[in-house]
Amino acid sequence: MNSDSAPLLRTPLYDSHVAAGGRMVPFAGWEMPIQYHSVIAEVKAVRSDVGIFDVSHMGRLNIYGSGAASFMDSLVTFSVKTLATGRARYGFILSDSGGILDDVILYHTQFDDGSDLLRLVCNASNRLAVIGWMDQNAATFPGVTFNDHTYETALIAIQGPRALEVVDGLCIGDPGPSALRPFAADTFPFALGDGVRAEGFVGRTGYTGEDGVEIAIDAAHAPRLWEALTAAGAVPCGLGARDVLRLEAGLRLHGSDIDLTTTPLEAALERFVNMDKNIFHGRDALELQEEDGLRRRLVGFRLLGGGVPRHGCAVLHEGHAIGEVTSGTYSPILDTGIAMGYVPADHTAPGQSVQIDLRGRLVEAEVSELPFYRRPKTS
Repeated sequence: MNSDSAPLLRTPLYDSHVAAGGRMVPFAGWEMPIQYHSVIAEVKAVRSDVGIFDVSHMGRLNIYGSGAASFMDSLVTFSVKTLATGRARYGFILSDSGGILDDVILYHTQFDDGSDLLRLVCNASNRLAVIGWMDQNAATFPGVTFNDHTYETALIAIQGPRALEVVDGLCIGDPGPSALRPFAADTFPFALGDGVRAEGFVGRTGYTGEDGVEIAIDAAHAPRLWEALTAAGAVPCGLGARDVLRLEAGLRLHGSDIDLTTTPLEAALERFVNMDKNIFHGRDALELQEEDGLRRRLVGFRLLGGGVPRHGCAVLHEGHAIGEVTSGTYSPILDTGIAMGYVPADHTAPGQSVQIDLRGRLVEAEVSELPFYRRPKTS
């Protein structure tokens, strides 16, 4: 729900969602589609064919200038200075105490004149906090400029086994976005019908566990691109399907699985932290946590009985509460309830028996490795 009395924001695709029968709900200050017809059908469309999501509510910031790389290197947990042009990385912006202010993707691209441009994508609910943190720390990095381009552009995610085929079909010229490696990005021209063409910034990234891309495009052209994608067979999908897909893929959700009270080490995401970097906010706290040892750790749970675990459900071992679910759902692909949550470090072994309290009913479950789902490898 919108936490204040401000009117809900609408993306450039709001009318497209309403016309397609999307059920609109408040989310992170925006009015977004939760589903169109069936969450399960939308999940299956992404796993077996191709689906599209409006993720324009996510923050999009441009950072540039002579000190841009050093500035962002001080804020994120991965190395920005070694991020090659045309590549992207996932990682975290941390508080000084090591808590996760946000999880982000940073793209390294260039302006038309060849100068460097960094593009940061952050969560919708954290956009203002990220901007505030950047403002607070920019003073010591002269020559850095950053702008918020969230309202000027739209962001569309195309995901699924046929995603690249569909996107290539709209691209003018060859090669199309399918030539991008995972976590690579470039700008491509798209034919949007009636002689209209527009350039989109395409990143081979996503949040579903499937192959696919995310396209940032000027807001004015977004409805035409959405229409062209659906005409090519892409199924509109809402936030409900997105949540199921990301949980099956073991992807953490900020605000549920990770937040300012959790560190990347506790969230079992240390592979996205480069402790070899000399300085970044939160590094000292993580180093101290490494030395002291973790007291808790995020794990997956797979239910062995019926029911759907939800955020806040207690996790028990031999009748004693040891943690709680941070996010859970029913997995169509596994045909059972799945969840993630934090438990003491000595209860993290895969196969460990636990119980999950579903509104007073204890259901047997086991600790599971993440992800729950991994897409089949293609030749």
